[in-house]
Amino acid sequence: MRYVIDPPPTPAIPVRGGGLFPVRRVYCIGRNYAAHAVEMGGDPNREPPFFFQKNPDDLDPSGQFPYPRRSNNVHHEVELLVALARGGEDVPVEGALACVWGYAVAIDMTRRDLQDEAKKLQRPWEIAKAFARSAPVGELVPAAAIGHPSRGAITLAVDGALRQSGDLAQMIWKVPEIVATLSRYFTLAPGDVVLTGTPAGVGPVQRGQVMEAAIEGVGAIRVAVV
Repeated sequence: MRYVIDPPPTPAIPVRGGGLFPVRRVYCIGRNYAAHAVEMGGDPNREPPFFFQKNPDDLDPSGQFPYPRRSNNVHHEVELLVALARGGEDVPVEGALACVWGYAVAIDMTRRDLQDEAKKLQRPWEIAKAFARSAPVGELVPAAAIGHPSRGAITLAVDGALRQSGDLAQMIWKVPEIVATLSRYFTLAPGDVVLTGTPAGVGPVQRGQVMEAAIEGVGAIRVAVV
C-alpha cells in the first residue's frame, strides 16, 4: 500500500569505517552513576532503574548543538550509547551483550529549567529531554572491533575546562542489566539504542561554547553550541 505522503528519512548514526546504523527507538536510563544520583537529589544506592525516551531524530552527528528556544538553563550529560542489532522480550542478563552491535559517545542535552518545573508539577520530562537535536552523537564503533567496554574514563569538558569525569565501571546498572531490564517492559528490536547514564558534574552551556566528550576505548566528539 502506498504512503499518502512521502515517508520521513530514517534517522541513522554514522559508523566508523563507513555505513550507517538505522535508529528505531532511543531509550535512556536515569541516575545510573552514584555521584550523579546524589547531585540530582536521588539515592546513590542500587534502587530499581527507571527509563525515559528521546526521539530517534534527536540523535545528531553534525558537531553542532543549536541552543533551544524557551530555555535558559540547558545542561550537558555525557553518556555511553549502546546500539542493538538484536532484541526480543525477557532477554537474560547473560545473553544481553549478544544483542549489542556497537558503542558511541553521546551527550544527553537537558533543558534543566523545564525538567525542574516538570518535576515540581509531577509531569513527564519529554519537553526537557526529547527536543530537536538534543543528543549530539559520535561515530558508532562495532563491538566486533573494540569488545564490550565495562570500564574506562568518561569525560566532558567545556571550553577546555573539565566538567565531568568518571569511569564506566561506576555504572550502578551495567549494560547487560540495562538491556535485560528494558526487555521486560518493551519488545526490543534491531536499531534500538540505549543511553546508559552520566557521571557527576553536569552543568549549563551557553551559545559560543564548545563541548568535548570522550570515552576511553570508544571515541571522542567535539560539539559547538550555536
